[in-house]
Amino acid sequence: MRRRPGIAGLQTAAAARDQYRLVGENVAKIRTDLMKEQLATFKSQLEEFAQKHKNDIRKNPIFRSQFHEMCAKVGVDPLASKVGFWAELLGIGDFYYELGVQIVEICLASRSHNGGLINLQELCSLLSLRRKAVREAISEDDCLRAISKLKVLGSGFEVISIGKKKLVRSVPTELNRDHNEILELAQGQGYVTAEEVEKRLSWSSGRAMDALETLLKEGLAMIDDGHSDGKRRYWFPCVASVFVTAGVD
Repeated sequence: MRRRPGIAGLQTAAAARDQYRLVGENVAKIRTDLMKEQLATFKSQLEEFAQKHKNDIRKNPIFRSQFHEMCAKVGVDPLASKVGFWAELLGIGDFYYELGVQIVEICLASRSHNGGLINLQELCSLLSLRRKAVREAISEDDCLRAISKLKVLGSGFEVISIGKKKLVRSVPTELNRDHNEILELAQGQGYVTAEEVEKRLSWSSGRAMDALETLLKEGLAMIDDGHSDGKRRYWFPCVASVFVTAGVD
């Protein structure tokens, strides 16, 4: 018959467990301290890098995007405030706040045409036209970062994906799955007909018209009845390949 461990044996086992726990805690603390030290070193090197390459960061959008990626890896946000080390060194906070203001102005100026939904590529092109005098190249990444800062306004600004395109929404309009499918279908030629929606999406006439009329009511679509086949076209400026330049200079 196997003997059960005595009190001394239980005490020895408990002491051993305590020793293992202490060793584990010490190892974890050493690792944490080492990681903090490495992080501090990396942040210091990042600041030196930014000082050395500040002109490239300001003027080169690709370089600027890669710099943001490095910052994100160590938990640094150069856009967190318009004041402080990064703002004073790079002026990068002012750059994105200025970009955000211009994005709002363009979205407001084009809202009567596109209903508050604009293609991200179109928005970037219009921004570039406005900023010719500044001579600072901007990228889609710059636009996305500026838009992310606009969310704090609670004004509905966000980026949504429809098919292969990214659209910037500047009004608090909720699009359901039916609306998204119609917008994706319209990307090919900029418009759809009710008959095309019914055939391509295998919808009933009522479902197609309900979705189209909602998009029309929200200002996202425009009607074109001037065709010999008698079919009404629903044009969607937000996905059409025609840039709107009126009213955004």
